[in-house]
Amino acid sequence: MAVTDEAIEKIKGMIVSGALRPGDRLPKESELAADLGLSRNSLREAVRALSLIRILDVRQGDGTYVTSLDPQLLLEALSFVVDFHRDDTVLEFLAVRRILEPAATAQACSRISDVQLDALDAQLDALGQTPSVEELVACDLEFHRGIVHASGNSVLCSLLDGLSGPTTRARVWRGLTQEDAVSRTLHEHRAILSALRDRDAEAARSWATVHVASVEQWLRSTL
Repeated sequence: MAVTDEAIEKIKGMIVSGALRPGDRLPKESELAADLGLSRNSLREAVRALSLIRILDVRQGDGTYVTSLDPQLLLEALSFVVDFHRDDTVLEFLAVRRILEPAATAQACSRISDVQLDALDAQLDALGQTPSVEELVACDLEFHRGIVHASGNSVLCSLLDGLSGPTTRARVWRGLTQEDAVSRTLHEHRAILSALRDRDAEAARSWATVHVASVEQWLRSTL
């Protein structure tokens, strides 16, 4: 493992230094191994590891390339890791979301367009007043994803996408066991949307905080 780690660090160094840029094709395996002073086996292991976390893209019959290194692509690994959370750590994920999502919602206030706001409005209208829990959770994910995307921060958007996985189960559970969960969620969505239309960043931040905190508070009381 130490040899593989060394190989990973050397390839990482080439990318960070700019010797390899997004979209570049890596030299042939034999040449790269010789240049880096590595065995071909350790180089292969390093390439395999870096492809798993979307740093490299191995194309059969074509070669190995540096990916776009886009934040959304790189942070897909976060979603994979997050899926292994334990039930007793879901509160920690919710706490992080409670910090990030209100900030993203406030930031979206000055950036979100009327067209985007109308699309969110139509999304809520299509959901209706008596959606199933599954429909509500799916809409909730898309609603907040649309707002965070409007913040213009791709890293923040990717982070929150990655954190949504473990909280989805909690929201479904809440919807199945708490009588007013659906109506409260719909009310909070409308309040967030209204604040965004008013371009009131602090109101949008406050309602987004209430929205996440209500799930967190309920879950804390049941664990």
